[in-house]
Amino acid sequence: MPTDLTIHQLLAIAGLVVALPLLAYLAAAQKLAHSAVIAASLSAGFAAFTAVTIWSEGILPVIANHTVNLWGVQVWYDLLMAVVIALFFIVPRARKAGMMVPLWVMFVGATASIGLLAMVARLFWLERAGQEIAAEG
Repeated sequence: MPTDLTIHQLLAIAGLVVALPLLAYLAAAQKLAHSAVIAASLSAGFAAFTAVTIWSEGILPVIANHTVNLWGVQVWYDLLMAVVIALFFIVPRARKAGMMVPLWVMFVGATASIGLLAMVARLFWLERAGQEIAAEG
């Protein structure tokens, strides 16, 4: 085990440390809580991290990261498939909630997880507001 980890390796490990418990929770939970605040916070946090990355390294490395070798292309395909699969499940609920789906899909297409998390936050908020209105009536 290397003892001199770079900041990039530490950030990658940190992502894994956060994701693994979330994956375990999703696998084991009988009923999931839908939190617009958590989704919005994750979107804002990742947008901030992305802004720092763009400020620090520019936008062009994104192209290089996904075109320099087969692993880069594989990661690009994986990102595209994950976004499309997520939208496949989210779009019907978003339409039902009255969201402007074409605009949201364009936003997600341009920002991937940032837009996807923002879309989910809005969806959860609208669904919650609809449930509260239905409960009052």
